[in-house]
Amino acid sequence: MIVVVGAPGEEPFGQSFRAWAQRWQQACDQAQAQFEAIGLEPGLGTNDRARLEARLAQEPGDGPEPLWLVLLGHGTFDGTEAKFNLRGPDLSATDLAQWLDRFRRPVVVINASACSAPFLVKLSRPGRVIITATRSGTEQNFARFGQFISTAIMDPQADLDKDGQVSLLEAYLTAAAGVAEFYESEGRIATEHPLLDDNGDGLGTPPTFFRGVRAIKKPREDAAPDGLRAHQMHLIPSPEERRLPAAVRARRDELELALNRLREAKTRMTEPEYYAALETLLLRLAELYETHSAPSAGSQP
Repeated sequence: MIVVVGAPGEEPFGQSFRAWAQRWQQACDQAQAQFEAIGLEPGLGTNDRARLEARLAQEPGDGPEPLWLVLLGHGTFDGTEAKFNLRGPDLSATDLAQWLDRFRRPVVVINASACSAPFLVKLSRPGRVIITATRSGTEQNFARFGQFISTAIMDPQADLDKDGQVSLLEAYLTAAAGVAEFYESEGRIATEHPLLDDNGDGLGTPPTFFRGVRAIKKPREDAAPDGLRAHQMHLIPSPEERRLPAAVRARRDELELALNRLREAKTRMTEPEYYAALETLLLRLAELYETHSAPSAGSQP
């Protein structure tokens, strides 16, 4: 995980950003995941954009383990390009899209700044999960989404399906609910509306389109549902999940995604075709769990 803390402007904002970054570090400590922060180092000059570019260049482009990138700070949008404010030159959505273009491994990007929605459009690709604090580039007020998602990612109450771990989707939905509750309790008009994209179409899905952890609405009629991949991503996995090798988890995830795609296609198939395909996928999943589940797990797949 790489957490980038942007230029604070006023010091109270800086205190908030540092506190949120510290929560992500605590979550990584629990997850036994590598953590690195950019933007908090004193005395290293004022070009965090160059530091981030160099750091991403060091990361392997392939492999089963995901790269998480979290942006905490302020953002701007001039009607054409969205940027994340850094010490020194700002980071544009176009910059980041270019730097991530070589990555074929799973990638998670959480941009918790104002004006962040254009990042979702530029970064969306198959195999990626992109979350933004806003639904448009014109939502330019200070965004509080970063506060709520940094808490939700390690909050047991965010485990909506009660499987012993908080998925990225669950953290997104819990954080979005916290944002909405803040504006309602303060009697303010909400100036941020989070979006999630994990199917590569660049449309994004708001939290209000979900019932539980399943999307019941789509941003467009012909769009695939968002949320399926994000619900497979866990920064802090359960003990049962940890026992599965990375390659096995990746194969399990592929089968689960295929199962959901099949369910989406059910109305276009004959009943025998659907149930034959369903049986094949379920048998493959069952075989995977039977082969790789630890004897002590004691749970049904």
